[in-house]
Amino acid sequence: MTLLTVWPDTDPENAVVRTSDPAEIAAELKRLGVRYEQWPVVPGVTRENALEVYREQVRRVTEAEGYTLVDAMEMTPSDDPEWVASAARARRKFLAEHTHDDDEDRFFARGAGVFYLHVDGRVHAVLCEAGDLLSVPKNTTHWFDMGTRPDYVAIRFFHDEDGWVGDFTGNPIAESFPTFDALVAGR
Repeated sequence: MTLLTVWPDTDPENAVVRTSDPAEIAAELKRLGVRYEQWPVVPGVTRENALEVYREQVRRVTEAEGYTLVDAMEMTPSDDPEWVASAARARRKFLAEHTHDDDEDRFFARGAGVFYLHVDGRVHAVLCEAGDLLSVPKNTTHWFDMGTRPDYVAIRFFHDEDGWVGDFTGNPIAESFPTFDALVAGR
């Protein structure tokens, strides 16, 4: 279940919006210039087959938005100490508030993650799950949390061959808001 929670950026204890209604989520995000869509969920999607499984949807988005690079990434939990350390490093990096010179489009084919959009004095947390496409417009201040045991397959869209490049703000705001794990537990 996709979930949108909105707080004043100075008051992470008191949500002003909390909804799992797809139409309400899309309307709220549209006001921010954020595209939100839901695609069919296909069981058994992996990094290796995601682009083929969602070929038509990927083609439509790529043609409409002019993306030049599309890939798929996968995080699957493991107890291997190297994986645990690598996942923790990646999580720390994405938890830091940042912007991009490119739109950040992600489709969750499996699993979940939370995008936190810091816009107009509010923090909009979008808990995306399998079937959700979210397009964060370029230069939108945000961060991402994949949880302490990341588990997802995501298709990523880029206008630039360099892929993911973040411009970090240095603002520690992400430390004040509920994490992925807290949002999932509090549904």
